Amino acid sequence: MSPASTGASITVDATPAVPVVDSRMAPGGPGYRRMSFALFLAGVATFALLYSTQALLPLISGEFGVAASEASWTVAAATGGLALFVLPMSALSERFGRRTVMTGSLAVAVTVGLVVPFAPNLTALVVLRAVQGAALAGLPASATAYLAEEVRPRALITAIGLFVAGNSVGGMSGRVITGWVAQEWGWRVAVGVIGVIAVACAVAFRLLLPAPRHFKAGSLRPRVLARTVRDHLANPLLRRLYAIGALFMTVFGGVYTVIGYRLTEAPFSLPQGIIGSIFLVYLVGTVSASTAGRLVGRLGRRGALYAAGGTTAAGLLLSLADSLPLVLLGLVLITGGFFAGHAVASSAVSKTATTGRAQAAALYQSAYYVGSSAGSTIGAIAFHAGGWTGTVGVGLLAVLGVVTITVLGTRAARAGRPHSRRPSEGRAARRLVRAIARRRSALVAEPRGRFGNAASVRAGRRAADGNAAGRP
Repeated sequence: MSPASTGASITVDATPAVPVVDSRMAPGGPGYRRMSFALFLAGVATFALLYSTQALLPLISGEFGVAASEASWTVAAATGGLALFVLPMSALSERFGRRTVMTGSLAVAVTVGLVVPFAPNLTALVVLRAVQGAALAGLPASATAYLAEEVRPRALITAIGLFVAGNSVGGMSGRVITGWVAQEWGWRVAVGVIGVIAVACAVAFRLLLPAPRHFKAGSLRPRVLARTVRDHLANPLLRRLYAIGALFMTVFGGVYTVIGYRLTEAPFSLPQGIIGSIFLVYLVGTVSASTAGRLVGRLGRRGALYAAGGTTAAGLLLSLADSLPLVLLGLVLITGGFFAGHAVASSAVSKTATTGRAQAAALYQSAYYVGSSAGSTIGAIAFHAGGWTGTVGVGLLAVLGVVTITVLGTRAARAGRPHSRRPSEGRAARRLVRAIARRRSALVAEPRGRFGNAASVRAGRRAADGNAAGRP
C-alpha cells in the first residue's frame, strides 16, 4: 500500500548537495596575477642583492689586493648567512605569517644593501654581506610555503617556476647592470644602484601580494620545530631532494663566481661591461624554470632531473673551449639545466611535505645555499689551482652526484612496489586472466551443448553419463 493511500506524509530533503569549492588561487583566477608578479619582484630583489658582488669580483680583488679565493667570500658569506638563518626564519613565518616575514626580510636586506657600498675594507664588506644574506633568509622558504598554501596543487609547479624565474631575472639584471655601471663609475656605485632597484621591488611586492587566506599560525616551541625538522630529515625522498638542490647549486655557484676571472684573461680579455652582459644568459633560466611543470608532465620528476643534469654536464664540457661562442653556448646549457633542476626539486619538496611545509622548504633552501657557498669557494680554489678546467671538474663531479642520487631514487621507488611488473609481463598476465575467465564462463554459464563448442559438449557428456548412472 502506497504512503499516499494511507495518508502518511512523506518528508523529502530537497536541499541540494553543496559542492566543495577550492578557494585557492589558480591561473586566470582572482589575485593570481598579482600574486605571481609580486613574488616575481621578490625573486628579482633577492637574487640581485644576494649576488650583487659576483660579477664585480675582479674589481674587488684589484681594489683590495686579494686573490679570487678571498674575494669570493663576498658571495660565499651572503649565501652562507642565508643558509644558516633560513630555518629560524621559516619558524617565524609559521608563527607570524608568510607575508609579514617576507616583508620584514626584504626591508632589512635592502637597508643593508644601501650601506654595502661604503664598506672601508674587505672584512667589513664580508660582514655586511653575511648580514644581508641572513636577512634575505626569510624570503625563499616563506615564499614557497605561501605558494603551497594559497595555490592549487596542479598550478603549484608553474607558480614556483615563476618565482624561480624572478630569481633568474634578478641574478641576470644585477650582474648586467653592475657590470656596465662599474666600468664607468666603479664597483661601489654599481652595488648602490642595485640597492636602489631592490628598494623599488620591495615596495611593489608589499603593495601587490594578496593577504593569505589559508595560513594557520603554528608554534614557536623549539621542541615542536626540532621534531618537525627531524621528521623531514627522516624522509628519504626529502633527503634526496635536498642533496640534489645542493649539488645543482654547487655547479652554478662555482661557474658564475669564476667566469668573470676567466673572461678577463687571455684569450678573451673582455672589459667589465661586456663580462656583465654575459649574464644575459640568465634569460634561459627564466624560460626553463617557468616551463619545468610541462617538463615534469612529459618525463616525470626523475626524467626531468636526468634531463637537467645531462644539459648541465654538456654545458660544462662545451665551456672548456677557447672559443667565446662555445663558452657562451656552454653557459646557456648550464643555466637552463640548473634552473630546470632547481624548479623541479623545490616544487617536489613542497608537494612531498604534508605538514611543516615552511620547515621542509627551509631545509631545501639551506642545503641549496650551502651548495652555493661551497661552489663559490671550492670553484675559486679549483680555478686558482688548475684554471677553468679545475672548476669544470668540480661541476662535473656535482652533476655525477645528481645523477647517482636520482638513480638511487628510481631503484627505491621500484623496490617500494614489489608487485609491479614490466609492461610485457603485465600484458601477458592480463591475457592469461582473460583466457581463464573465458574458459570458466564456457564451462559454467553456457547451456549444455547449445553452442556446439568443445566446453559445452564436454559438459553435456558429463551430464548424460550422470543420468545413465542414476538409472535402475
